[in-house]
Amino acid sequence: MHEYTSRARVWGLTCPGLPEEVSRARRWTRDILRGSPMADDAAVIVSELSSNAVLHTASGRESGSFHLAVAVTARVVALSVTDAGGTDTAPEINRAGDGATNGRGLHIVNSLAHQVVVHDSDGGRTVTAELFAGPHRAGRPW
Repeated sequence: MHEYTSRARVWGLTCPGLPEEVSRARRWTRDILRGSPMADDAAVIVSELSSNAVLHTASGRESGSFHLAVAVTARVVALSVTDAGGTDTAPEINRAGDGATNGRGLHIVNSLAHQVVVHDSDGGRTVTAELFAGPHRAGRPW
């Protein structure tokens, strides 16, 4: 391998903070992971994280946006959504009651991902969910 190259491949997409952009982010992720057995789980995770950014942060306000990054290596698919901040409430993984109409998103993400990490910054918050490939997939990005 050349000293200036990496085996990781990274894609980025910035979306306006509109609800319809969540489906765009989901399709974009599926396109990147086409043929991967992790594509469906990744699409659900991106949908949930993007929805949270639009619904619960300044990303969903006028002129708001959110950023999605997908990083793929032979063993890991990392999905990161960065929002525009504007809230003092940190994301929490809750188990919503049977009659609840919302509050399941991060619980779903946590159940699909092998690891979920939240990073705060001056401009917002990044939630990263990682999916790990099984040993039978070694040497392939999926």
